[in-house]
Amino acid sequence: MTAVEPAAELVVTDITVGGMTCAACVRRVEKKLGKLAGVTASVNLATGLARVSHPAGVAPESLVAAVEQAGYQAALPVSEDDEEFAAPDGEAAEFRRERERLTVTALLAVPVLVLSMVPALQFRDWQWLCFVLAAPVAVWSAWPFHVRALRGLRHSAATMDTLVSLGTVASFTWSAYALFLGGAGGPGMRMSFSLLPSASDGGAHLYLEAAVSVPLFVLTGRFLEGRARRGTGAALRSLAELAAKKVTVRDELGERSIPIERLRVGQTFVVRPGERVATDGRVTRGTSAVDLSLVTGESEPVEVGPGSALVGGAVNAGGLLLVAATAVGADTRLARITRLVTEAQAGKARAQRLADAVAGVFVPVVLALAVTVLGFWLGAGADPQVALTACVAVLVVACPCALGLATPTALMAATGRGAQLGVLVRGPQTLEALQQVDTVVLDKTGTLTTGHMTVARVTALPGALGQETVVRLAGAVEQGSEHPIGQAVTAYARRTGDAGPLPDVTDFAAVPGHGVSGRADGRMIEVGAPDGRLPDELATALTAAEAAAHTPVLVRVDGRAEALIAVGDVLRPGSYRAVDRL
Repeated sequence: MTAVEPAAELVVTDITVGGMTCAACVRRVEKKLGKLAGVTASVNLATGLARVSHPAGVAPESLVAAVEQAGYQAALPVSEDDEEFAAPDGEAAEFRRERERLTVTALLAVPVLVLSMVPALQFRDWQWLCFVLAAPVAVWSAWPFHVRALRGLRHSAATMDTLVSLGTVASFTWSAYALFLGGAGGPGMRMSFSLLPSASDGGAHLYLEAAVSVPLFVLTGRFLEGRARRGTGAALRSLAELAAKKVTVRDELGERSIPIERLRVGQTFVVRPGERVATDGRVTRGTSAVDLSLVTGESEPVEVGPGSALVGGAVNAGGLLLVAATAVGADTRLARITRLVTEAQAGKARAQRLADAVAGVFVPVVLALAVTVLGFWLGAGADPQVALTACVAVLVVACPCALGLATPTALMAATGRGAQLGVLVRGPQTLEALQQVDTVVLDKTGTLTTGHMTVARVTALPGALGQETVVRLAGAVEQGSEHPIGQAVTAYARRTGDAGPLPDVTDFAAVPGHGVSGRADGRMIEVGAPDGRLPDELATALTAAEAAAHTPVLVRVDGRAEALIAVGDVLRPGSYRAVDRL
């Protein structure tokens, strides 16, 4: 009896692939990697990322070598810090070159398109001007397509670049023949525009508009693709920038600042007011209010104390905290969120897989069809010029490589823009599933509301002070507080007060988790959480504030309760319209 060998452990390796321009390239890279034993790969054209599942015994370097053997550039992504999300200088320079190439191409191509397709504008010898303008487009603008087509030819591969190059060269070469030898160079030459094909005057027909439009349209599509990719990179960089670069640790040697990479689980670090929490941890000493909206979406700060869990990237809005690190590096919540966005863009939707499958055989089929059309017309006894014209037309029509590019670019732009707006998409399959949604559940804070603490209502007892004076005194005392609720009260007092700047405060004191106090205009002011028995009017306001999910703040002047301020979120101006559209 033969023992069954255990299945080899599979690991996943991401590889960045350069030089891919269409879904046929994707198909070629996937097939090349799939020839390795136990290896399966999924390649995303828009992100240039290959996600490879392979046995642990297969070295990542051999995967890179396989991609390079297919005629493409490959490298293992940088994993230190957040460099994999950084925009390299070379990428930015390449983007600028593509923009310049597109601009020059548009300036040269548009006059050719207009003159070729509007007979009324065709002046004497117009065709020679178009020829002069089209020559740089067919050679310089389309040069990257020609290079990649020749590279594919060396590897016995046909891609969309092959069609673009063939279509541009065929249409320009035919037009040059027609001008110099085919009778299209005469002074009185006119070329009418028709939606119906014609077999006459094949030698006198120009395809200069095709020679310039194909590179123009493809360059435009790839420029937009590159811009979408850069926007997605910016979303990932904005997530990565939330992570601290340095952290202040405290141990038996005292306090010292070290790079975040040197922080280890169990070490104690310091989070001062206004600083971001360096990594996931648990509070060991101190109390404060922490803004956890990064994870929870809730704008109201959370009071934390010894034993409370903290998330890296959260903002300390109150007092000094000592925190023991519980997770570092790739194990933190923020790192997992960033990884989730990256993986969402690396996946493939069903429509994208279908487009890749079609594009894998699209180019050979088009080339075979063009040759078939040429042979058919020659076999039917047609003039060689007419047969060649039909063949060129097939190549020109099939050139644009939107197939396989539009879907991944749209998915990448959607997930990247979602990350910028705080919407994390698990993958393209999730986006596809949205078409079947019949019920939408919305989170309130930061979605239907602004996500910022503001004063919603002020209830003051009738008396000598008056509402405006009480608000000014409360705002003055809260100036010394870093708590978001206190800042909201101060902002409201400054915005609504008409009596000049807020008064100076002495004897300021802050009690974490309760409130602040101080002396202003000769009165002792206390602003904090309601406690004790309240007058009926303020008790009613307290009940209303709690029912509206607002945070109640009680203002006492010289020990007497004078006002209750309700602080909370307010609806976004467009919330009703958004819900109505849903």
